[in-house]
Amino acid sequence: MHAAVGRRTVLRDDLPAAVDARRIEAEMIAEAYRSAHRGDDHTALVAAIADTLADLAAAEERTEAVRRQVSRGYVRAGAPAADERA
Repeated sequence: MHAAVGRRTVLRDDLPAAVDARRIEAEMIAEAYRSAHRGDDHTALVAAIADTLADLAAAEERTEAVRRQVSRGYVRAGAPAADERA
């Protein structure tokens, strides 16, 4: 198999070990979903995508909450006075 890395094509054997580990993990997760859905590939895929989208939405909510906290911190501290900036 081949994979595109940057602007060059390399053999899959040349990919870093981390990529291989992610692929192995992905295959294990896919098999777990397939098994949970009794071999129904379509239902397993839909469930995996739904779970991924839910996780993504939760991560975005956490990121937004942190952003609001940081923003409030700047507002509470206030802008430095003119004599403090100089």
